[in-house]
Amino acid sequence: MFKVDRLRFGTAGIPLSTEKRSTVDGIKRVRELGLDAMELEFVRGVNMKPELAKKVRYVAKKHDVLLTAHAPYYINLNAAEKAKVEASKNRIIQSAERLYQAGGWSVVFHAGYYLKQPPESVYQRILEALRDIEKRLMDKGIKVWIRPELTGKPTQFGDLKEIVKLSEELEMVLPTIDFAHAHARNKGKCNSVEEWREMLAFMEDRLGREALDNMHIHMSGIDYTDKGEKRHLPLQESDMKWEDLLRVLKEFRVKGVVISESPNIEDDALLMKKKYEEIGA
Repeated sequence: MFKVDRLRFGTAGIPLSTEKRSTVDGIKRVRELGLDAMELEFVRGVNMKPELAKKVRYVAKKHDVLLTAHAPYYINLNAAEKAKVEASKNRIIQSAERLYQAGGWSVVFHAGYYLKQPPESVYQRILEALRDIEKRLMDKGIKVWIRPELTGKPTQFGDLKEIVKLSEELEMVLPTIDFAHAHARNKGKCNSVEEWREMLAFMEDRLGREALDNMHIHMSGIDYTDKGEKRHLPLQESDMKWEDLLRVLKEFRVKGVVISESPNIEDDALLMKKKYEEIGA
């Protein structure tokens, strides 16, 4: 996996203001806006052909836009049916393969659901599935980060400790930290400088500096209930203390990518990038 030179900001998918709705035009639009990353949305399926992936790679490199990908939503590595687990593994592998062909860096996914089972046994099942995914990708020579996401509901596998533990055990795995999800999952907590410092310090302590030099971050405002995430909101319409979070990211010298998942994707990506650049070193 290549090194990321700084903290980059980008959009979850093609910017809304892109006139022609294609991946190539989306990358060009990202650069026109002054952003420097874009997440390929494979959420309904990996529908990018290998030939297009090669063109995407060329355009992204030319415009210095870092690419990540979001694997399909239909993933549950803890499904009761073996066929569903295999299909889930294949979706992650296919997403990683296409991203790698497109010159990308990091693929994110929601790993699964607890399904009212003991978290420890769910962890073991997901670990074994990821171990198989990692081996199959290594056998194909595919090198991208595989990223279980910090999820937004307590019914979903993926709190901070679980995804950090997976990252300790597997070579190609690092977390995707969705700060809005952490806020919703914990019923309004995880929204202060102290808590964010604690999260980043925990990651650095357990995974080393590499984890903070290669962070894949999702950010947005969020609406939530006692059951967790309800829907994403624009940053300025939410209670997320996002400006404080950017200060903490700068304080910890975080590198990698911040992907805006707000409904107004490029507006909030630009808002965060501008604010981040204004913060003193």
